[in-house]
Amino acid sequence: MRIASLQNPRVKAVVRLRDRRGRDREQHVLIEGYRGLLRALHAGYPVHEVFLCPALFQGSHEAELIAGFERRGARIVETTEDVFRRMAYRDRPEGLLGIGPQVHRTLADLETGAAAAPLYLVAEAIEKPGNLGTMLRSADAAGVSGLILCDACTDLFNPNVVRASTGTLFTVPIAEATSPAAIAWLRARNVRIAAATPHSGERYTEADLTPPMAIVVGAEQIGLSPTWLDACDLPLRIPMLGVADSLNVATATALLLFEAMRQRLRAGIVRDPGPPPADASGRPPAEDPHETE
Repeated sequence: MRIASLQNPRVKAVVRLRDRRGRDREQHVLIEGYRGLLRALHAGYPVHEVFLCPALFQGSHEAELIAGFERRGARIVETTEDVFRRMAYRDRPEGLLGIGPQVHRTLADLETGAAAAPLYLVAEAIEKPGNLGTMLRSADAAGVSGLILCDACTDLFNPNVVRASTGTLFTVPIAEATSPAAIAWLRARNVRIAAATPHSGERYTEADLTPPMAIVVGAEQIGLSPTWLDACDLPLRIPMLGVADSLNVATATALLLFEAMRQRLRAGIVRDPGPPPADASGRPPAEDPHETE
């Protein structure tokens, strides 16, 4: 099938998904770009429709990706360049756009396959989609057991969350909950709660982050609420030597998660798999344009 008209009903339906009201009504998520779709495919995410425009392809692995979705039963639709640019939300579209269902999970879904010493990231009231997506990318790299999204202020399925996460939205276990419910769930599982605060005397590099642990970060403007600060077992301080009194929440998240990962690697709790082989299945080579984002 090939779409050449901007007035096509499918084109209009995709455009409506760029707006939260349209996404919530249809319960769909837009996945644009090679890496996001590749990771959705590898994670078994149920993408049911893929739009493509070969004139906009930027790499050499698109055919393999499309074949993978065809094997999964996805509907493949080719479009003209002007039609694809109308549907795309990126400034420089790559000619690939998928649609799948919104998958909402609860705390009970994090029970499956829980590690002996789990590491959770709790994000309270994050407002900016780009920050949430970047935090997901760091959480995936640090091997978290799950991200608990509390009192959400931004839409988890915002296209900018998908984009900034580079597809890790589909690889990191995510649960949505209220803060009281999340605290009760962590307490019941003897998971310690760690939070960065400038009022702590203990630097984050000096704390033991190897036990079952939840690292909690808060809203960009006001930080953590009293609910989480009161529940915190381990207040941590990130040293600040300049005039700034805080870091971007995604930056602070990366520092805390990678310190926890460093300690867990040293203690043998997790293992460094090393660099991927040059011919890793499905992964484009390092020089591929998709890897420069």
